[in-house]
Amino acid sequence: LRRNPYVKNVSAKAITYTDAFKERFIQEYSQGTLPHEIFQEAGFPIDVLGSTRIRKASNRWRTAFQEQGSAGLTDGRKHASGRPLTRELSLEEKYARLEAKMKWLEAENEFLKKLDQLERQMRKKKSN
Repeated sequence: LRRNPYVKNVSAKAITYTDAFKERFIQEYSQGTLPHEIFQEAGFPIDVLGSTRIRKASNRWRTAFQEQGSAGLTDGRKHASGRPLTRELSLEEKYARLEAKMKWLEAENEFLKKLDQLERQMRKKKSN
């Protein structure tokens, strides 16, 4: 596994995949390729990884991408030192953060609309 170019790190309990592989996964998945096929084409031994690990990684990355866009696929642990950022963010970083925030707010807005609609339906049923 360590020799695979899409693996950042391997420990006894976890495999850390590169951001490039996560983006490739999302792109191929959106084109209809099955998760285990994507892993296999990338040179991962399916019998070693197991279907559960592939399914969980797939769900985690798809959820992160839906909520935060490409920014959700990056490994956030490398920025988790606890210290505030001292340098100015690049335009690309600002754009990625704003895009992720926009997607989050859009999803929140849709949720609130559905909640409001359900509340109106409940009130309507009670009044009838």
